[in-house]
Amino acid sequence: MITTKYQTAMIDGLKVFYREAGPANAPKLLLLHGFPSAGHMFRDLIPLLADRFHIVAPDLPGFGQTDMPAREQFTYTFDNIATVIERFTEVIGFDRFAVYVFDYGAPTGFRLAMRHPERITAIISQNGNAYEEGLSDGWNPIRAYWQDPSPANREALRGMLTPETTNFQYTHGVPDTATVSPDGQSLDNFYMMRAGATDIQLDLFGDYKSNVGLYPAFQNYFRTHQPPFLAVWGKNDPFFLPPGAEAFKRDMPAAEIRFFDTGHFALETHAAEIATVIRDFLAR
Repeated sequence: MITTKYQTAMIDGLKVFYREAGPANAPKLLLLHGFPSAGHMFRDLIPLLADRFHIVAPDLPGFGQTDMPAREQFTYTFDNIATVIERFTEVIGFDRFAVYVFDYGAPTGFRLAMRHPERITAIISQNGNAYEEGLSDGWNPIRAYWQDPSPANREALRGMLTPETTNFQYTHGVPDTATVSPDGQSLDNFYMMRAGATDIQLDLFGDYKSNVGLYPAFQNYFRTHQPPFLAVWGKNDPFFLPPGAEAFKRDMPAAEIRFFDTGHFALETHAAEIATVIRDFLAR
């Protein structure tokens, strides 16, 4: 029987909550969630892999059960989030590990890989983008904020932080929406409704521009280090398009690209299929 432990680590005064499962001496696998979720998005995947891997899934700063310090105390940028997660891996003894990245977890994990390529044994990207062609027109309101960070353009993005938008992220592109449990999105909405959470998310919408600015650096890392790479992609994702998955092969010809007939939160409908692909990939 797989037992998942729910723990916290203090990282420079910040309490980071994480899920942990699997034998301590097994190959290490770090799971990095995306917006607007938390480590709970891996609740179905972890038991399918924990017999073979030592798995850790932290909640990013400002998400889930990890501390959400006020904006005056912590500047919510992807650089700062990556720094916290980098220190987290050091504190818990994750010295060499494969990393599974999704959505916001991708620019976080790719930063870790660039900073410490010697620590990365493999990368799995589930709708975690690093190429301009992967960005859909759904990003246009956020792009407008990048180009003109006016109060009006910032306020216009609050509509992307509603329960309706969360539901859209979970269900768009899913052939049978009855297969999507309401539990994950309900928990995401709970966290999103905390005092101060929306302004933190608006800060991150604005700072996502820094991730796009780093795309050439991420791509250079891929070309230079050629990490074993697997993309498992919900092909109907309204935000990160299939060409973004295919583009990884431009810099890593040996990359494996697998598409699934689902949307953004592919694990909600295809955890078993994705776990099978991951087990085969990491075994090699």
